[in-house]
Amino acid sequence: MKYLVLGSIPGFFKKHYILLNITMEDKSNFFLPNNQRFVELDSSQAFNNLTNKEKLYAHYLSKAAWNGGLIVLLQTSPESPKIFSLLHRIFLGEPLDKLKDSALKAGVSEDDFKAFLIYAGGLFANSGNYKGFGDTKFIPNLSKEAFELIVKSSKAYEDDNTHMTKLWQKVQNAIYSLTPRLTSLGLANKGVTTYFSSNCTEEDSNLVNDWMKTKRIEAYICRTFKTTADDGLPLYTIHLASVESSPKPPLTMEKEKYKNAYFQVTRGDYAALLKLANENLAKAMEYAANDNERNMLKHYINSFREGDLNEHKEGSRFWIKDKGPIIETYQGFIETYRDPSGQRGEFEGFVAMVNKEMSKKFGTLVDGAERFIKLLPWGQDLEKDTFLRPDFTSLDVLTFSGSGIPAGINIPNYDEIRQNEGFKNVSLGNVIPAAYKESVIPFLSEEDKKLLEKYRVASFEVQVGLHELLGHGSGKLLRQNADGTFNFDKEKVKNPLTGKQIESWYTEGETYDSKFTTLGSAFEECRAEAVGLYLSLEPEILKIFGYEGQEAQDVTYVNWLSLMWNGTAKATEMYQPSTKTWLQAHARARFVLLRLLQLEGDGLLTVSEPRPGHELLLTLDRHRLATDGKRIIGEFLVKLQTLKATGDSVAAEQLFDRYSRLDEPWSRWRDIVMLHKQPRNIFVQPNTSLKGEEVELIRYPASAEGMVASWVERFPSSTIDDVLEQLADTDSKYFAELESLTAA
Repeated sequence: MKYLVLGSIPGFFKKHYILLNITMEDKSNFFLPNNQRFVELDSSQAFNNLTNKEKLYAHYLSKAAWNGGLIVLLQTSPESPKIFSLLHRIFLGEPLDKLKDSALKAGVSEDDFKAFLIYAGGLFANSGNYKGFGDTKFIPNLSKEAFELIVKSSKAYEDDNTHMTKLWQKVQNAIYSLTPRLTSLGLANKGVTTYFSSNCTEEDSNLVNDWMKTKRIEAYICRTFKTTADDGLPLYTIHLASVESSPKPPLTMEKEKYKNAYFQVTRGDYAALLKLANENLAKAMEYAANDNERNMLKHYINSFREGDLNEHKEGSRFWIKDKGPIIETYQGFIETYRDPSGQRGEFEGFVAMVNKEMSKKFGTLVDGAERFIKLLPWGQDLEKDTFLRPDFTSLDVLTFSGSGIPAGINIPNYDEIRQNEGFKNVSLGNVIPAAYKESVIPFLSEEDKKLLEKYRVASFEVQVGLHELLGHGSGKLLRQNADGTFNFDKEKVKNPLTGKQIESWYTEGETYDSKFTTLGSAFEECRAEAVGLYLSLEPEILKIFGYEGQEAQDVTYVNWLSLMWNGTAKATEMYQPSTKTWLQAHARARFVLLRLLQLEGDGLLTVSEPRPGHELLLTLDRHRLATDGKRIIGEFLVKLQTLKATGDSVAAEQLFDRYSRLDEPWSRWRDIVMLHKQPRNIFVQPNTSLKGEEVELIRYPASAEGMVASWVERFPSSTIDDVLEQLADTDSKYFAELESLTAA
């Protein structure tokens, strides 16, 4: 689970697909603008303090993460791997200044060339042509004709015009098409996904989910492709990510019939990329600091080689035992935000160094965690029997591969490990200030704006700490074990919402993800955010972070204000009016909390429209936060935790629907929000380079040019493009109907 400066989950759209008329004004919402901000993710100080052995460990872990991270291209859209290949080959072929000279001579304008670089930077940063946070498509802010001129004026085209022409012809329509189905991620005729073949519907997804439950298969490392068997019945192939592709029962399964359809389990997905990741993980093992790290990497390698999720779980067990490492890493198929059914994991890998000063504060928060958890309003019966003391460190990120970089992480996501063995909390310290660089703040009074600017980063560090440790780290799932026993006293424990005995729980083989599916991420993020608000009112907690007296009160107020401002000024960007769908988990969670205070607070929070059609104004009564604010959030937390603990996803949907609908005036206010929309910062990450036995850190300018240079030096050969194209070609038969839409 991640804390995002804003995160993502695609949802199922409504049954009836509403066609959009993409006007030029609408089209502008799909551009990355020419004033797109790039910011450097600087970890140089922490990296330079490492020993050479630690630098070597970090170097090979980073190479593993970057190679594995290319999998996300294949997980995003059918065309993403080939767009990457086209751009990467162009940039490999010659220095940028020469490419620019050739393009300008061919008639491309300065603005168009800049837009080309920004599009490339966006594709590299998001690992595909859909935004990692928001899941909407983005297209180049230059004409298709200008894009083609750049392609054809490149040295790469001159050297191999046959292949480059073929690549361009294959992707050009997919790059630019805004056919409604192609504008966002989703399932079947409601969007684009590669976690399922393009002919799979929500009904197919539910049937696959049912069958996988009967086999006790979790979906983290698989994709599902639907074809037709010889007798005309559907055949669902559950394809596991692994280097090996040969049958290996019980990991793989022969075809069997279930509910008038066939199911089989195969392996070998993303094989070439996982092989590259494993080669670097094996090299990293030589420089590991202890047996926990060596065992962790050994099991990750086994998992990626065999397609065995249990091996990754075993590696995760060694990871949580590795307390306070100098170099922290976690790699694999982790977060389920972008799977339309909320169960399949996107590949990510991070490598980071400990920030000792901030980690001390988080360590003190962990020391008091058992005491602070008792302050939460749902009571002991819905809390874990034993607090599993986690590691909680602040890290400076060296490498983060995937579709975006969060500000905090609470992992592993495996229920049985989190509930019974433990987890780790990570705050990514150098991400937080970088994410807020040059940010504009509309919809607040001047006084609130000044406070937000002053305490934004400070309050966010507090919120991340509470969100990860005491939000995601708290709460029990009520479960019936395989032997029929329960992990709670069925006769004594009462449902806080009804006062009656508990009537629902998790059974063997059920997980939170499999029960809550598409709602799961938003619901859990809302619970964690609410915990952060609730506990940030405690002076003892603020003191841990170094704030007392009036300053502590200001930090608490800004924490609430910042989250509500995000709900007002940012969240509805991630709402799709045509389908009444939220495309982003954290955005929906924050909007729910905003609406909760607005509807239940009797003036505690107000949103007005001082300039109709142009401006909004958010006000929050800071003097009522410790009374009415705490009461409202506390009562809501009892509802959230009770529904999660009992697995009551139906009631959870009803609760969330009430607060996340965009009724008037919010449907109209969203237009005002879109007028003030700002592009998310794109992070330019460094590379490590091996010079003899020494590892050097290579930094890049915070610009589109710097972003491009970092990716060229990260992958200095077109061999990786050959791999990506081959993998995309192998998959293409499962997404043929999407290709026909790109011409529209």
